[in-house]
Amino acid sequence: MAMIRRTPYYHKHAAAGAEFVDRIGFAAALHFGSIEAEHIAARENVGLFDVYSQYFLEVTGPDALNVMQKLCVNDIGRVGPSGVVYTSLCNAEGGMIDDLLVYRMADDTFRVCPTPSRFVSVEAWIREVAGELRVQVINYGARFAYMSVQGPNSRALLSRLTDADLSASKLKYFRFVMGDLAGVPDMMISRTGYSGELGYELFYPSEYAEHVWDRLIEAGADLGVKACGLGSLATLRMEKKFPLYGLDLSTGNTPVEAGLEWTVRLDKPDFIGRSVIARQMEQGPSKRLMLVETADLDVPLEIGADITVDGRKAGTVTSVAKGFTVRKALAQGYVISDLANDGQPVVVEAKARASQAVLRSEALYDPNRMRARS
Repeated sequence: MAMIRRTPYYHKHAAAGAEFVDRIGFAAALHFGSIEAEHIAARENVGLFDVYSQYFLEVTGPDALNVMQKLCVNDIGRVGPSGVVYTSLCNAEGGMIDDLLVYRMADDTFRVCPTPSRFVSVEAWIREVAGELRVQVINYGARFAYMSVQGPNSRALLSRLTDADLSASKLKYFRFVMGDLAGVPDMMISRTGYSGELGYELFYPSEYAEHVWDRLIEAGADLGVKACGLGSLATLRMEKKFPLYGLDLSTGNTPVEAGLEWTVRLDKPDFIGRSVIARQMEQGPSKRLMLVETADLDVPLEIGADITVDGRKAGTVTSVAKGFTVRKALAQGYVISDLANDGQPVVVEAKARASQAVLRSEALYDPNRMRARS
């Protein structure tokens, strides 16, 4: 049996009562008692999330921008240093290798943060595309720890621990700053996250992990800070219709099919998969990723269940979670385009029972992303 690896926060999580699960060989905190309570903490106060192996790759050198533009469907050149871009990396058929964030550290230096389960594949793909061009691809591995601080009180909490200006006017959504926080020098403080709330993602040398954890817990006591696990991260992202690679995203779908066409820039330099993606944007895809809204929180849903319309299979469920804020059981799934319409009644054919549901093209919670931009 392979040895389970521990994140830098393992001992702190264990002391806080975490239930651990194996995620790609890491002991990851699923929850600390109640997934619903952790969900509510992130929506109403502030939650702390560790995503077990959120590692960096760095692409640097004279040809770094050219390599990133070839790899990414979004226009990486549209942001300067301290800018962040959400994008997909695709193969020649337009299939998604991963969706990830790109951080522009300098004119010729970029960091990418792949989905943990896709790190090895993304690194190999970047190295293949870079070829003999004038770039270095650096794997930082476990040198950096990661902490996501999410919720309406996240700015107040972090501002107690840093002199960096985190105000909405100074550090805008999808920007980052390097600064001292909790006594840790040159911490990367990025105004991004996977919760749909105001939030920040922190990257810093792993040896500071337990110290940072302690300082965040202490400083946020009166702000309702709560340790949160992967369970609540799943429920939070589902209410926002955020897809997850490995469930909702794969090489078997394009960004257009996944509802991510807003991240595609056809007026930028050529990128891998462009011809297929451009054709789908013009003609429409054969399937679309949709949110599935049920009547209440206790409707049974399961991955792989058929989505039917008038007794005919229209699609398949790819992920499920309870929406504790909207008080409904939710799912995502691919549906044939002719039926992938907002408000379309469907039936989800779960093993427990068939349930009435409705397709939604937008998030049920804060669809205009006002809270994350606040």
